[in-house]
This record gives sequence, structure tokens and C-alpha cells, in this order.
Amino acid sequence: MSFYLYQISYSREAVRSMVATPSDREAAARKLIEALGGKLHHLFFAFGEYDVICLIEGPDDKMMMAGAAAVASAGTVSKSSTVKLMTSADAMAAMEMAGKATGAYKAPHA
Repeated sequence: MSFYLYQISYSREAVRSMVATPSDREAAARKLIEALGGKLHHLFFAFGEYDVICLIEGPDDKMMMAGAAAVASAGTVSKSSTVKLMTSADAMAAMEMAGKATGAYKAPHA
């Protein structure tokens, strides 16, 4: 399973709608992610560049892209960002692989 940091900014119209009629966005996100075979670990509302930040676990990148596309297709998001995350153990394994392959790479010379 892979982990993803998914961030969205709502459109002005979406914020207006949520203020007029509050709705549980975490429940809506969880339903979508679970329908795609993933798991929503956390959903936070935030100050700053993004209004919502989610930590999602899923089987593959296709699941995450499908979820992001479903959310974007609703027209309530003005921008989004998806970052694929690695566990510390996976990063350590990648560093070991890099160490073994270092001699195979020749850097360009200026």
C-alpha cells in the first residue's frame, strides 16, 4: 500500500455553500476513498495555501488519481496537490539501492 498527502483549496462558491449549509467533508472523503479501495487516515482543515490536507493510504497510484479526478470533476476545488509519501523503511531501502548503483552513474561535466 502507498501513502499520499492530498491537499485541496476550495473554490469561493464551495466555501460559500459550506458556510450556508455545513456538511461533513471527512465523511464524504472517506466514502470516496473507501469506494476506490483506499483508507483515509486523517483529514484536516488548515490555514494557509490549502484548505484541506488528507493522509490517504491506497493500493496504487491509479486509485489516488481516480480519487483526485473525482473530486476535481465536482468543480468545487480551485487547486490541488498530491504528494506520494514513503515510509522511513522504504526510504532506507532506496538509499541502500542508490549506494549500490552509485558507480553506474556518470555525472555530466561542465
